[in-house]
Amino acid sequence: MLDFELILETIITLFLTLFYIVSGMVKAVLPVSWLPKKDISKDTALVTGAGSGIGRALAISLAKHGCRLVLWDINEEGNEATASEIKRFGGRADTYTVDLSKREDVYKVADQVLSEVGVIDILVNNAGIVTGKTFLHCPDALIEKSMQVNAMAHFWTTKAFLPAMIERDHGHIVSIASTAGLVGVNGLADYCASKFAAVGFMESLCVELNSMHKSIETTSVCTFFVKTGLFDGASTRFPSILPILETDFVVSKITDAILTNQRTLYIPKVIYSLVALKGFLPDKAAMLLQKYTGTANSMDQFTGRQPLKSD
Repeated sequence: MLDFELILETIITLFLTLFYIVSGMVKAVLPVSWLPKKDISKDTALVTGAGSGIGRALAISLAKHGCRLVLWDINEEGNEATASEIKRFGGRADTYTVDLSKREDVYKVADQVLSEVGVIDILVNNAGIVTGKTFLHCPDALIEKSMQVNAMAHFWTTKAFLPAMIERDHGHIVSIASTAGLVGVNGLADYCASKFAAVGFMESLCVELNSMHKSIETTSVCTFFVKTGLFDGASTRFPSILPILETDFVVSKITDAILTNQRTLYIPKVIYSLVALKGFLPDKAAMLLQKYTGTANSMDQFTGRQPLKSD
């Protein structure tokens, strides 16, 4: 005889699952302007890789929403330029030079921030590097650096700032990952591995925080190639379907995702369908689709930003 409590739990679970599916579909089609947005005007946001690209644009966007910004980058000059732009319109920004490939440096500067600025409300793990080399042509040191900056740094920054979020039951952690963290790409073995790690870390962290019954939000962002210079030379066969994305467009979507507590953001939207296809397509069919869409050869003419630095 089945346990009554188990039957009841099963019914409730099925009902809530259906409810969440329907509400998720409704939310997906509604204009963002119709969705409720949280107030971040009193929050302090830390953005890694804030000296250029998505990091700079997102830091400026958050500052325009009233956040106090803490800017981290190994590029001191670029970081200061971002701060100057924020201060130009009356925003607040503090800069710190950090080598995210070094755990000790991350923890040391994190302690400085907690002492000099205070707790962090929004943590954006954005910094990343791209070697753009095929696996056998990628030096070991660069493979290690890809993992350190693109994945391991997320562990160290989160471990540094999450305890205060848990204590206050308030916070938001954002990971700027990549569609290369969802599907393997030719010429990006080290980058894909690091971004798969970042996506997996965020998914696990979300589950862990939920099991702790903490009101701390997480957002994983997976984009196609973005025009920041980091992927210069990368190509797309069907730009109307898989376009090389404009930075401002991507940042506006990320900002909206933060304001609406969106757990997962794929840009462009076709990525949602492609990820769903990956789940049931046979391997040979998936390979054929990659060849047809051009993603199997998208890195053939890659040049990237030189010299190699974080973004």
